Amino acid sequence: MIDAGDAGQLAQIAEWKTELAALHARIAPCFRRREVHERVGRYLAALLGPVERRNGWQVAEQSGERTPDGVQRLLRTACWDAEAVRDDLRAYVIEHLGDPDAVLVIDETGFLKKGRKSVGVARQYSGTAGRIENGQIGVFLAYVGPCGHAFLDRALYLPKEWTDDRERCRAAGIPDAVAFATKPALAQAMLQRAFAAEVPAAWVTGDSVYGNDSKLRFWLQEQQRPYVVEVASNHLV
Repeated sequence: MIDAGDAGQLAQIAEWKTELAALHARIAPCFRRREVHERVGRYLAALLGPVERRNGWQVAEQSGERTPDGVQRLLRTACWDAEAVRDDLRAYVIEHLGDPDAVLVIDETGFLKKGRKSVGVARQYSGTAGRIENGQIGVFLAYVGPCGHAFLDRALYLPKEWTDDRERCRAAGIPDAVAFATKPALAQAMLQRAFAAEVPAAWVTGDSVYGNDSKLRFWLQEQQRPYVVEVASNHLV
């Protein structure tokens, strides 16, 4: 026998599945092969499932696959338009969470890694570890409004030791056209894409990594975008 509470939970789960299926269908044009698109659907469902660590093995197991090979191919070598998926995500977020009083938040996070071959990996400060560690750094743009919050954009930070070594870049699949860019420069590019897409937001915020960068602050002023950013105590204004 199912009581009212259980029935409500089952209805909510069914609604989530329906919405996830609709989102999956929405991004279908971004994938050249049906096999890849179908695996994306299983991958997204697995990410939302009870997975302790969202690595290749555990996501594959949650997806019903015996090995992580398919998941790894999806993320490494499969042909699909990641930028188009990002644009679809942004449009989806605005449709469901868009609000003129929302805030655009720029920040970075670290992903601890061993070895030297993962793109962008280096000994650098990681907020995740709270110290200098071997890892990757990603810069993110998040959208925070009265109805909820979600990521809008992302960029991987490449230290100069990577961009100055073109052979290493080529071995990792980084195009020659990709040059060094600071974290504030990556943030500015993401904000520019959001402004061009007319993302509704009242202001921009970020910590001192971005607030200490005068180019980013002046650019926001030129764009007539209100902002509240942190600056270091020894930063001259």
